[in-house]
Amino acid sequence: MTIRRLFIAEKPDLAKAIRDGLGGGKSQDGYFQCGQDAVTWCFGHMLQLCDPEDYDAKYKKWNMADLPFSHVPWKKKVASDKKDQVKKIMALLKQAREVVHAGDPDDEGQLLIDELLEFAKCTLPVKRVLINDNNLKVVQKALANLRDNQEFAPLSAAAEARSVGDQLYGYNLTRAYTLKAQNQGHQGVLSVGRVQTPILGLVVRRCRLHASHQKSFYYSVTGDFDIQGLNFNGRYLVKESDTVDEKKRLTDEVQAKQIAQDATGHTAILASVKTEAKQTPPPLPYNLLKLQTDASRKFGMKPDQVKTITQNLREKYKLITYNRSDCEYLSDEQHGDVPGVLAAIGQTAPIFANLIGKSDPSIKSRAFNSAKVSAHHAIIPTEATADLNKLTDAEQKIYLLIARAYIAQFFPNYCYDRTDILINVGKHQFTASAEVPTRMGWKVLYKNDQDNEDLAQDDHILACDLRTLKQHDQGQCIKAIAEKKETKPPALYTIATLLSDLTRVAKYVKDERLRKTLVDKDKDKQGEHGGIGTPATRDSIIKTLFDRGFLAEQGKSIVSTPIGEKLYDALPDQAKYPDMTAIWHEQQKALKTKQDVVGFVQNLMTYIGREVDSVKQSGSVKLADSVPCPKCAKPMNRIAIPGKQAFWGCSDRESCKTTLPDAGGKPGQPKPKAAVSSQFKCQACGSGLIRRTGKKGRKAYAFWGCSGYPACKQSYEDKLGKPVITGTPDDKNFSYNPVPDPSNLV
Repeated sequence: MTIRRLFIAEKPDLAKAIRDGLGGGKSQDGYFQCGQDAVTWCFGHMLQLCDPEDYDAKYKKWNMADLPFSHVPWKKKVASDKKDQVKKIMALLKQAREVVHAGDPDDEGQLLIDELLEFAKCTLPVKRVLINDNNLKVVQKALANLRDNQEFAPLSAAAEARSVGDQLYGYNLTRAYTLKAQNQGHQGVLSVGRVQTPILGLVVRRCRLHASHQKSFYYSVTGDFDIQGLNFNGRYLVKESDTVDEKKRLTDEVQAKQIAQDATGHTAILASVKTEAKQTPPPLPYNLLKLQTDASRKFGMKPDQVKTITQNLREKYKLITYNRSDCEYLSDEQHGDVPGVLAAIGQTAPIFANLIGKSDPSIKSRAFNSAKVSAHHAIIPTEATADLNKLTDAEQKIYLLIARAYIAQFFPNYCYDRTDILINVGKHQFTASAEVPTRMGWKVLYKNDQDNEDLAQDDHILACDLRTLKQHDQGQCIKAIAEKKETKPPALYTIATLLSDLTRVAKYVKDERLRKTLVDKDKDKQGEHGGIGTPATRDSIIKTLFDRGFLAEQGKSIVSTPIGEKLYDALPDQAKYPDMTAIWHEQQKALKTKQDVVGFVQNLMTYIGREVDSVKQSGSVKLADSVPCPKCAKPMNRIAIPGKQAFWGCSDRESCKTTLPDAGGKPGQPKPKAAVSSQFKCQACGSGLIRRTGKKGRKAYAFWGCSGYPACKQSYEDKLGKPVITGTPDDKNFSYNPVPDPSNLV
């Protein structure tokens, strides 16, 4: 069989969209036959860079003498779980006369197919199709405008340089610092990465700023006014002659008290009154970062949890669109899908049925803007349906968040009247601002969503109606007070604020030119303002920092551990700040060919070589003082296994098996043993019962188990702190029950 054109799509969903755009086709083993054309697909990157031991077995054992290592040209191998599909693609290439590259329209999407064609030693003509939306009309338009794939070689070169550079940088410096520290008694891996280490740096520096904050004081003067029968507060307006700090706050106590005294009891005259009708559009639909941020704020979910949940919602239930998107916009063509999507949401989540009935599908919000859609559009519900009760509690919550943001697009803007007034009191001036809602619009879906940045309002905005006031109206300043306030240290990061900061780390770059380079990198990306990492990788990088013991949680805050801080101090500035990403981006803009990439890698290895030599020759990477085992006094080691809770274990594993929980990078107190009840006995064996806790999803529950476990596995339901002897725990007792008000739920 001869194939006229072989389309290679980045994902199965895109392959199906291309099939439909070509007029349909027959499903075959690993591809679609569409007349003389064939459409096959990848599952993301099908190839991966070879590891050091793939070049030479000696690299499997970490040895300082082998550093730095590099291989030019580098090699790639087929990912172990993708061999079958790669074999099918290779067979199809042998039958094709032309290839159409259908990777995502960004640098990673360009590399993904290009590297596969290079791996296959393909010499066929290659065209490029650019599709960022699987809507049929968009796909058909793209298929009618194929371009020469060679036009996009610079995108592929930049992605290749970044991929190879990240591997060599991470492998060499991670091994160098780890081996040096292990020689001085440290157990574990000190991972270093272009993105990972600057993220650690953000947290370390924030923690140190927080701890070193020198408190100072300032004063605010507030007047209580009565004008035309309206009572409200006004804020003193600072003058040039006042003694203020860098934030224009009063710092002289005597002066502040004198201002309050001057105003109290005196006539107040309105110097100006201005009322404007304003409106606010609904929040844009979610991209992955914003979804992770909201899920952390509302439900305490970790970023990697959210990515896994959205993967399930997309692949298992087909309920949402592509989940790793960095875009918050939709194409204009997707507006035609609105009735079907809203109907599907109403069927899947009946809790939204009433609100959907009040929505107006004809409204075309600012979210529908094809010009702002990048490689992918925003994450929205699909027209697929499911039984919400069969989803886990976490899956329900994430689906409802995504659905709410979509429904909000078809509600009117939130409308309100804003009144700003200026008040003269003798030689002083005060100001006040108030807002009065005139139409709630989309806010009816968010009325109980606390701490939502889309609902955030200036603390000084009054919730009263000042619209009846007019210029020259008079009244009185009943009383003014000068309040002493204490400056606050920079807030510690939370998951939500750290994720948000990763989109705008350019502000922490010291060099002005590099800062601008980092911002320019994201000029075409909505929601990114000079960031590092991608929505698809940030969560796993943050998780690695926790797993390695460099970061820990302190309530809702993220703090650096002693190990994380000492690693930070051992590293050069270029590794600790986002400058490296800016430097690489600047260099990668000039890359056009594979040979250019080779030059980039060779230059990078010169830098890596210097850093490795510095580690070898300098000295100390001592990370932590020895912690004695409470049982045998030998040193204890912190043990971090990816995906599991870190803990401390005695270094003498042969004869002493003492373990302690991890408490922010230090050994914690051993968990107290559960008490065996003398009152409640197991009906199966007569042993005392122990009250324990378990989890179903994210819900905790209590139950009673036999103290004879594991010999006796009898258990009993807990009711008001006592075992229910007549029954055993029943999963239905811990099932998720939706809250009737959807604004409470999401």
